[in-house]
Amino acid sequence: MLALLLGSLLLPATPGRAADAAPSSPPSSMTAQQAQQVLGVLNDPQKRAEFTRTLTAIANGLPQAAPAAPAAAATPPASSDKSDVALEPDSVGSDVLDELSTMRNGIVRQARSFAALFADLAFVGHWFRTELSDPASRHALFDAFGQAGLIIILALVAERGLSIALRRPLSSITAHAVEAERRLNQRAAQVQAEDSTAVPPGASQAERTVEDTRRQDDRKQVETLRIIRRIPFSLLHLLTKLLPVALFLGVGYAGATLFGDNDQAELVTLTLANAYAAARGMYLLVETVLVPKSPTIRLCRASDRTARIVTRWWNVLVAMPSIVVCLSTLGGLFHLAPRGTEALIRALVLAEHLMIAVFIWRIRHQVAASLQPPARFQKSSFWLFLGRLAQLWWLPAMVFDLALWLVWATHTRGGYAWIWRTTVLTIIVIVVSRVLSLLLFGAQNRLFHINDDVESRYPGLRARADYYYPYARRCLSALLIFATMVILLQAWGIPALSFFLHGELGTRIIAAILSILIAFTVAIVVWEAANAALQNQINRYETSEQVSRAIRLRTVLPIIRTVLLTVIVIIVAVTTLSQIGLNVAPLLTGAGIMGAAIAFGSQSLVKDFITGFFMLVENAMQVGDWVTAGGVSGTVEHLSIRTLRLRTTSGDVHIIPFSSVTSIANTSRDYNVVIVSFMLDLSENPDRVASILADVVAGMRADDLFAPLILSDFTFLGVDNADGNGAKFIGSFRTTPGSKWKVSREYYRRLGLRMVAEGVKFPIPSSLSLMANFGPTPLMIGQAEPAPPANTNTAPAPLQPDPSHD
Repeated sequence: MLALLLGSLLLPATPGRAADAAPSSPPSSMTAQQAQQVLGVLNDPQKRAEFTRTLTAIANGLPQAAPAAPAAAATPPASSDKSDVALEPDSVGSDVLDELSTMRNGIVRQARSFAALFADLAFVGHWFRTELSDPASRHALFDAFGQAGLIIILALVAERGLSIALRRPLSSITAHAVEAERRLNQRAAQVQAEDSTAVPPGASQAERTVEDTRRQDDRKQVETLRIIRRIPFSLLHLLTKLLPVALFLGVGYAGATLFGDNDQAELVTLTLANAYAAARGMYLLVETVLVPKSPTIRLCRASDRTARIVTRWWNVLVAMPSIVVCLSTLGGLFHLAPRGTEALIRALVLAEHLMIAVFIWRIRHQVAASLQPPARFQKSSFWLFLGRLAQLWWLPAMVFDLALWLVWATHTRGGYAWIWRTTVLTIIVIVVSRVLSLLLFGAQNRLFHINDDVESRYPGLRARADYYYPYARRCLSALLIFATMVILLQAWGIPALSFFLHGELGTRIIAAILSILIAFTVAIVVWEAANAALQNQINRYETSEQVSRAIRLRTVLPIIRTVLLTVIVIIVAVTTLSQIGLNVAPLLTGAGIMGAAIAFGSQSLVKDFITGFFMLVENAMQVGDWVTAGGVSGTVEHLSIRTLRLRTTSGDVHIIPFSSVTSIANTSRDYNVVIVSFMLDLSENPDRVASILADVVAGMRADDLFAPLILSDFTFLGVDNADGNGAKFIGSFRTTPGSKWKVSREYYRRLGLRMVAEGVKFPIPSSLSLMANFGPTPLMIGQAEPAPPANTNTAPAPLQPDPSHD
């Protein structure tokens, strides 16, 4: 039926129907029954939603206007002025923008509808100007309100005078209430003293529990008795304060009857008097319960500050209903149209509700404190949640207050039932959401809790879990809040579930969010798994005495982590940008071009990194090794992915980029070889000399100080050369890495002493003398000097390595 109604209303306006219709035929008009049906649809939230969906379907099916094509053709493409990185036409981002535009249009329409509620206020201004421009109307208006004003002023003066006269009786009532309160407090103190001595020191726990229950019952009884005893004083206080109000009414009615010249003046006076008396009476009722100036006759448990705030605001709030009553009564009396009166009343009631909202804001802390659960329930998580929820009571109270006015102002059918139903459903959804969050948070806590056994098998897992736990909790909280808001919107009549489960945009948003969450989760899992695997490998090397491999892997670890993190960040960023609708192809192209330009401009830097990486992977050196690289020999102090830092024997530090390293001579790997090479006289027996060299090495291997440093016996390699300068003897033996200099210095020291003792002869170098061209002395070539005595052999002059290498 709704479709037929819409068809009858909309189809005559379509171009096709308009063209086919006869020119003389009048347009179809809405009947009263159809208007009533449309009004019923608009007042029902579900039918209104169905009506909106039907209108949307009809609007999507209507053909586009013909004149729009040339205008669209004349408009330049929007992408011509934009960069290459833009939202794709069929993406989540563009759909969200379209949806936001639709929401903005809807909000604008609602704002205009809201402003239309007060459009008739302009008519009130027109009426006021009309009344003042007409002499007769102006005279009647001023005469009626002038007489009523004088009578009301006299009544207020009489009321004020009687109130001053009744101050002493009110003080007497307060004094009697104070005396009764004092006697009751004495009795309560006596009962408390008796209760404190009722339980002996050695009483059992059950007896103490029973006695505590009795004390609580006694305190409740005393409180109840205190309230009951205050009631007579409160009633006397109320009646005493009502006497001036009664006098005000009497003076107002008498003045309206005796001094009213016409019916208008009498009616205005009676209306104002009744409105004031009603407002004053409502104020005194609340003031009697709170009594800010007399706490001893207060009928509720409230502080003096709360009592003052409530009574002060209540005095202002009760004034608005009185003004509304006056307007509704006097509007028709002075020829004000009903729509003008309704506009004024609507504005005044809105001001009243806004003042109530401000009042709710002012007393939010006091009410929240009174709504907190008892202290014995504070340890329960559920009651703790209710206590926290009670602190936000003012938010739904404000919404409820303004919703009441909106339903009343718009005359929405079934609006109040919808408010109550929505309020109950909101409370249920919030409570269920909180209970579900407690269960999910508990499961998450158990998931991220690492016990000692797991921590011992996987060291560091607890620290990583503690690091990611806050982020996981925030993500879970965001998901719970999102789900709660969707269900709340559904409970409020907004089809949020169908939007996210069946709508095209909603499903794409959910898919994008899930894709981003999965991408981040997988990235974190891959990152942590790779780091854990590398760390476990390092620990395995360290525990299996493969310290060198552990050091090498630890050195390469930063570059591996950097590369892995870069790859993960790029993949996650590209996934996220593509899911929100950005075209990532231009970004990737630009990044590739920029990367190629940077790599081309920094070839040396790239070469440093690549060479350093392979140097570290191939274990060419380690920290502490003695190496020769780039023409510099020294101890390796630091290795990075780009540079090598060496400290020489002079104490200088050389920082060498890996691109300058063509070869590395590492003296600290596996073993060293001490090469023994020197010249002896041709008359020496090679076997005897070889035995001397071997004996010295054997003697050093017998020494506890040098035995661990020498890995092999002396190996005589033979005579390498023999000529007029002597015979060249060569031999060698192995030492541990980095100890050849220490061993060789000690070896040559001992060898020199042994050769002197054994009388080993060394060759005497020949000389060449060139005589001058003048003189009788002939040229002497190859004449040797006389040989020294046999017992004056000198010590050998062996090869001397760098004495500083220990």
